[in-house]
Amino acid sequence: MLLENKIAVIYGAGGQIGGAVARGFARDGARVFLAGRTEEKLDTVADDIRSNGGEADTAVIDATDEQAVDEFVNGVVEQAGYIDISFNLIGYDDVQEPLTEISGDDFLQPITTAMRTQFLTTRSAARHMVERGSGVILFFGGDGPQTLPGLGGFKIALDAIEGLRRQWAVELGEHGIRVVTLKTGGIVETMPENIPERDEIVAGIEEETLLNRTETLEDVGNVASFVASDQARTMTATEVNISCGALMD
Repeated sequence: MLLENKIAVIYGAGGQIGGAVARGFARDGARVFLAGRTEEKLDTVADDIRSNGGEADTAVIDATDEQAVDEFVNGVVEQAGYIDISFNLIGYDDVQEPLTEISGDDFLQPITTAMRTQFLTTRSAARHMVERGSGVILFFGGDGPQTLPGLGGFKIALDAIEGLRRQWAVELGEHGIRVVTLKTGGIVETMPENIPERDEIVAGIEEETLLNRTETLEDVGNVASFVASDQARTMTATEVNISCGALMD
């Protein structure tokens, strides 16, 4: 039980990736607090976790709302006593268009949303973790030179998150708090079945890997559990690449 007696907060837990992480954490012994904007989706994940013997609580939260985030995290600490892990997996409502065609507001949307929510959720958890002298903050996305045309501000938002992650790692390290990013090359399971040319896109993603396969949602949950556990206690200020070699470090 990698995460036995750990308390984990997952934002965006009603989504596919957030749900996979929540299930992975709970399977490995953590009590999980699931936050998101859609109660029905959160309840589905929580019910699944409970049916498998895990502990899950839910809260409808806008993770860009400073007061709501602080009140939620304070409530978790009041209820559970402490927080060990905070993982923000919310979507950024990005509009993906060529830079020459996208509006200023649409370009900035994912950048400002990513910066605001990742800062607020990390700060709120970190304040409690500092008092305890331990904790793990996980980010998702990763940076690097690889990109594609037509992404609008999305890839730039991921690069900005990594700058924020480095700053948090530097400031929180002395308090025993680790800060790590998980990055993938594209999770095929999260792609809607009805999008145009899906098969070609999937084939392209698979072709970029070195292992002739792509990472799965279960893989993300498994790696997240390991990185959040004490077995990874030497890992901070870094990315963990689970792209099957699609992204070369």
